Amino acid sequence: MAQASGKSAGKSFFGRFGVHLAVLFFVLIWTLPTIGILVTSLRDKNQIVASGWWTSFSSSMQTSATRLSPPSSQVQKDGKFVIEGNLFETPGSSAVSAFGTRSAQPTEFKAGDVADLKDGVTLQVNADGSYVFASPVAFDGDNGRRVYYAATMPPKFTTDNYNTVLLSEGIGRSFLNSLTVTIPATIIPIMIAAFAAYALAWMRFPGRALLIAVIIGLLVVPLQMALIPLLELYNGVGNLFGVPSKTYLGIWLAHTGFGLPFAIYLLRSYMAGLPRELMESARIDGASDFEIFTKIVLPLSFPVLASFAIFQFLWVWNDLLVAMVFLGSGNDQLVLTGRLNALLGSRGGDWEILTTSAFITIIVPLLVFFSLQRYFVRGLLAGSVKGG
Repeated sequence: MAQASGKSAGKSFFGRFGVHLAVLFFVLIWTLPTIGILVTSLRDKNQIVASGWWTSFSSSMQTSATRLSPPSSQVQKDGKFVIEGNLFETPGSSAVSAFGTRSAQPTEFKAGDVADLKDGVTLQVNADGSYVFASPVAFDGDNGRRVYYAATMPPKFTTDNYNTVLLSEGIGRSFLNSLTVTIPATIIPIMIAAFAAYALAWMRFPGRALLIAVIIGLLVVPLQMALIPLLELYNGVGNLFGVPSKTYLGIWLAHTGFGLPFAIYLLRSYMAGLPRELMESARIDGASDFEIFTKIVLPLSFPVLASFAIFQFLWVWNDLLVAMVFLGSGNDQLVLTGRLNALLGSRGGDWEILTTSAFITIIVPLLVFFSLQRYFVRGLLAGSVKGG
């Protein structure tokens, strides 16, 4: 018996250890990309292109181009015209390994070598970035010669990326627009779904099973397929009552409609698992359905309400399609995702803007998630466990 107990305890220990390892594994999978976005958003834009974020704390090799000092700085020395200077703004801040004068061969010569550029013209670039450009005849022109070089750059972090995004025109307004859309679009479906879920879980009425089947069927309806019919319906009703088409009311109703099926399904599964004895005792004491709902069911359902709030907040906050359709793309109506998309579109492939914008958009959802995360797993799993 003792051996059996020991084996059982051992299995229990290894089982718990395996669960902890699995949780740690999934935490790392979800955390690493977030860390990567944060680190990349703080890096220098040239280093972002040259190397991955995991190398950001060590020196990296980069190929760059610059111009030598202009001919106006030339001096005569030993019968030659010489231009001297340094490739770096801070001499000695990086180490040059190779250089060249053509983009096709940016590392044609090693650092310290004297490159023969024909007609007696020579160029020497040293490892510390200092150079000597010499010619038997005077240099002419207004601009210095372009030189390519490969150098080991130390890690460089900056907040310029955040200044560019946060201080761009309209960001503050679009942030407030996103909050104006997201908060009501999260609260409204929770309020409606809570009443509907209680009715479907604990009240008996004709057509109850059919309603549950319809709600489950609506879970598989793609948003893109229902978007245009819903917009036409809303515009038709709006024209009938004189309501403008591009308003916050429209996007609140749209997000409510798309979120209700999942909300009702999730809440009903949870409420149906609450102990039946609680409901029967309350009814014996003379409580109405509304009193049971507000005083018993709602307080016990807070974990699943928080779980759905996280889901709905993330969906609405990261949405761009529904916002563009129901709210518009004007400066006063554009949400944060739309504003950042416009900023990226005007700047092409600037990685520093892309990663900074991505991290800014996830700050608020992260705050919401971590403030409610202790209820998240409990709310999702409790609906599958029936009360005793």
